[in-house]
Amino acid sequence: MVVFVPTLKPLKGANVGNDAKNQAPEAPKAEIEKIDFSKVEIEPLFKDFVDFETFSRSDFRAVKVLACEAVPKSKKLLKFTLDDGTGTERTILSGIHSFYEPEELVGKTCIAIVNLPPRAMMGIDSCGMLISAVHHEEGEEKLHLLMVDDHIPAGAKLY
Repeated sequence: MVVFVPTLKPLKGANVGNDAKNQAPEAPKAEIEKIDFSKVEIEPLFKDFVDFETFSRSDFRAVKVLACEAVPKSKKLLKFTLDDGTGTERTILSGIHSFYEPEELVGKTCIAIVNLPPRAMMGIDSCGMLISAVHHEEGEEKLHLLMVDDHIPAGAKLY
């Protein structure tokens, strides 16, 4: 009895007639950027615990940035118009203009907490909060808006 074992490697001569021009070119390998975190200072973790029930009432969602603009008369605020998956646009203001220009954020997928009560800032209601990571490096504050894979749909809930 002969038993054939499947293999992932092509057998010799199996690709006869295929030449280099029929094969897709191999994509260049991206270099992984090495980051030096030795000068980074982070805030200490909170010592107080939050009970699970309190945490579970926080509604974190993926949001798509439809539009972003600087708020007039403000040096820090950006006004985001967001798709939160409900079919109604959501406005969130965020004080991150010193870290980002509005046009570079349009089309990005971010994370927001969407069940905070509206808060008026510069006469505009901000309906939620975008999530950012903040640390200090050599005495300077650094901020990175949390952006995720664009394949995640607007409104996807985070657990």
